[in-house]
Amino acid sequence: MTTHSSSSPTTTNSEEKTAKIPIEIISEEEMALIEAAFAAASAAMPATSQLHRNSRSIRAITLLSKRGLSACTTTGPPDIEDSGRACGSNSPSPQKSKRNRVMEPFLHRFRKGRGLSVTDLTGTEWCEKQTEFILLFGKPKRTKAMKAGSARHVVLEEEVIKRVKVQVECAEDVWALKFMNFIVGANQLLFDGLTRELPLIGFVEGVWMVGIIDELRMPASESTRFPVLVDTKTRVQATLPVKNLCGRYQLMCYKYMWDTLVADKFPSQKFFDFFSLNPNHILSPEIRDNTAKSGFPSETLSDVVRYFGNSCSLLPQAHDQLLLRYELQEDQSLLGEDEFAYDPDLVKDQIKSCLEFWLGKREASYPPMEELWKCKFCKFASVCPVNSDPNDSPSQTKSEHVPSPDLTSK
Repeated sequence: MTTHSSSSPTTTNSEEKTAKIPIEIISEEEMALIEAAFAAASAAMPATSQLHRNSRSIRAITLLSKRGLSACTTTGPPDIEDSGRACGSNSPSPQKSKRNRVMEPFLHRFRKGRGLSVTDLTGTEWCEKQTEFILLFGKPKRTKAMKAGSARHVVLEEEVIKRVKVQVECAEDVWALKFMNFIVGANQLLFDGLTRELPLIGFVEGVWMVGIIDELRMPASESTRFPVLVDTKTRVQATLPVKNLCGRYQLMCYKYMWDTLVADKFPSQKFFDFFSLNPNHILSPEIRDNTAKSGFPSETLSDVVRYFGNSCSLLPQAHDQLLLRYELQEDQSLLGEDEFAYDPDLVKDQIKSCLEFWLGKREASYPPMEELWKCKFCKFASVCPVNSDPNDSPSQTKSEHVPSPDLTSK
């Protein structure tokens, strides 16, 4: 996971206990949209982290900064979607009976102390029943297309970021780096007009959510400048998708989170309480050194969060036009772009609907009849109730017998 310089935290992590960097795709590869939904009961604490150097950061008054920090951990949570336990914190609450665990909402069962990722939301938007199967039985293996998409995003990130390894000792240090990456990334956006892999965290609709924005651009020609959110997808074939509703929904979720962050005061105490963090924890020497070099010297996690809140208050809301880019995996050539308008009512309704599933207010839903073609590419089609009737067309399809269509990977 990278804590942000111009990108979101990239880390190597325990495959069995943590989620990967969010991957988004279409058709069979759409499975990756919910890859982050497979959560571990506990997360290993990262041992090292990377920090972008040679960067200054926004101070509440001066705004003198350029971009430069990013943290990578070699163990533990891979990105902002994962949060370790606080230093010296006790183990989770007493073990519940198996019956109670089964009845517990998925949000509390699989995202306790972690928060929902935007990938969790897009996954349920694709198919809630598939998300449920992955949470309960495990995620599918990553394909070559998914790995190629991830590799491409690393290259794009490194075009605007420099990284150095920084030792972290506990969850407070990890979160401090994530906030530092946001601060430095926001500065790079304001002064360079471009930043990438920016980590986000916000309190949305009563739930903590996390995510990573691929790219933000600050138009130079507009008198009133609003950052444009951009997401890049890589394609196996040189064709554009007929539609990518999940990709659009993903970008609208990011804008919703961004606008909430810059408009409202960050609820620091709620954050510390939910993630079981000690705001007065003294940060590691390396982190304190890097905060000083970046222009916002901090001794504790609370200090960094205060600078984070100040940075958010200086940022404008995101542009209402959002952009999806499509590249060919083979040579990174641009296949096309999908520019679309933000729909605040639509995204709020979708988030609320997804939260009903995650909070256990209703059972998982299935795709509508016109989207049952998704079952052809689902690894759980043979055990899914929607295919239980032998007379239904979805049951006639077997993913292993159907050639996979074109792929779109993040």
